[in-house]
Amino acid sequence: LFIQVAEAFHAIDVDPIRWSCVKPYLAYTIAFSLGVYCNMKSLSMSNVETVIVFRALAPLLVSVLDATFLGREWPSPRSWGALTIIATGAYGYAMTDEQFQTQGYLAYFWPTLYLFVISFEMAYGKKIISGVDLKTRTGPVLYTNMLGWPPMLGFAYMGGEYGSLYHDVAERGKSGETLFPAAGVILLFLGCVVGTGIGYSGWWCRDKVSAASYTLIGVMNKCLTVLVNLLIWDQHAAMEGIASLSLCLIGGAIYRQAPMRKQHVEDGNGKDANGGDSGKQELGMAPLLGNNNLSSGSIAESQQKLS
Repeated sequence: LFIQVAEAFHAIDVDPIRWSCVKPYLAYTIAFSLGVYCNMKSLSMSNVETVIVFRALAPLLVSVLDATFLGREWPSPRSWGALTIIATGAYGYAMTDEQFQTQGYLAYFWPTLYLFVISFEMAYGKKIISGVDLKTRTGPVLYTNMLGWPPMLGFAYMGGEYGSLYHDVAERGKSGETLFPAAGVILLFLGCVVGTGIGYSGWWCRDKVSAASYTLIGVMNKCLTVLVNLLIWDQHAAMEGIASLSLCLIGGAIYRQAPMRKQHVEDGNGKDANGGDSGKQELGMAPLLGNNNLSSGSIAESQQKLS
């Protein structure tokens, strides 16, 4: 709605809706919605600490997807060490929580599924932001919000939101109160503004960094948020828990993004420009985008850009 209003006043440029762009973003929206569902089930079956631990493992898995499908080099030993420090810190924080220690193995089914789904989502999101031909940054925000309506309405139904809204409106009607208080409407409006800003900033950030780095930023945000909450509210965690979260932040500071893998150009004899055999072919997620052919001309163009 905000995007369409802004376009009507010629405040922003918006990409047209095209089916060729809907398909890849529909796959992303399905993965995102499944991740939200797995997160909800994880919280209902276990606790926040369990989800934090599995979320902290996501950069490790996304680093593998980065190198396998997205043309990145494998992380350096320093970066692998940083990711291990983060996972260790998250586990150390969770171990300070008594509920985490008493959970059975069945409680880890949904967090494990959440880990795999969100890892795919992060890698695939990076693939479509660089592989789908959209001219503006508004495009990804428009497509994801438009396609995200149906699953979010379904989650609201599953969470009993419609019944709560009906009950609240009925009670206000009986008591003569305003059905929609001004303060509530303002907060709803501000929430929409902030949500739209998060969409823009998220896709902008995803375009600037690797999938693993973007995933790591999300983990650092969660750890920093939990740490601030522990410091400002009454229910403080043990010193071991605070130290573990601080360890996560240290690991995030040590991490370095893996560079793009150098591409090789074949000569007429099947040798690359450096004299080596170029028989190896990179794997990719291009079939999900409907484009799995890379011409030699585009490879040469890429090589010139890298040079």
